[in-house]
Amino acid sequence: MPFDYKKEFKDFYMPKSRPSLVTVPKMNYIAVRGQGDPNDEVGEYKRSIELLYGIAYTIKMSKKGEHQIEGYFDYVVPPLEGFWWQEGVSGIVYAHKEKFKWISVIRLPDFVKEADLGWAVEEATRKKKQDFSKVEFFTYDEGLCVQCMHLGPYDDEPATVALMHEYMQSRGYELDITDKRLHHEIYLSDPRKTAPEKLKTVIRHPVKPIK
Repeated sequence: MPFDYKKEFKDFYMPKSRPSLVTVPKMNYIAVRGQGDPNDEVGEYKRSIELLYGIAYTIKMSKKGEHQIEGYFDYVVPPLEGFWWQEGVSGIVYAHKEKFKWISVIRLPDFVKEADLGWAVEEATRKKKQDFSKVEFFTYDEGLCVQCMHLGPYDDEPATVALMHEYMQSRGYELDITDKRLHHEIYLSDPRKTAPEKLKTVIRHPVKPIK
């Protein structure tokens, strides 16, 4: 059976629908940076997802080609994730999605090194006749966070975020969103195939002890 990160690391991908604290280790990702409303059908965000999956599956299927990655094991491509922010705002203002800046990511297995990603970009560019130059190798050390499974439409996330912040304060922590520690979402549902009320999204915010 292919290794499935969602099943093997449930603390990170399948939290309860009530807030909890979690310490997230350093992970490597395929990443594309951009800005703008993610709902714009011709915007950067939609394009970023196409680029990410193009590279993710090039790496996954490398086992069938000449480029053999050292330490490779078969795995399920992890879910799409995103780090989000808006200039001059601590947190997210959902009413102004056009001001979003983001880093769209998909987790990489630990055996994938930066050189392997470079190969995948060249391979995908050659085979798909597309420009994958925006794709980068991204390492993120998230640390201590509060997280929660949000059930329902993305626009309803503020209610879940409010519960998360109430919880962290009750445990002696405060929000620690900075230019290095960001609002983080993990998308467990495909919005093209899932009714809005059934969407599952992990929301994660960095925290630090209240001084």
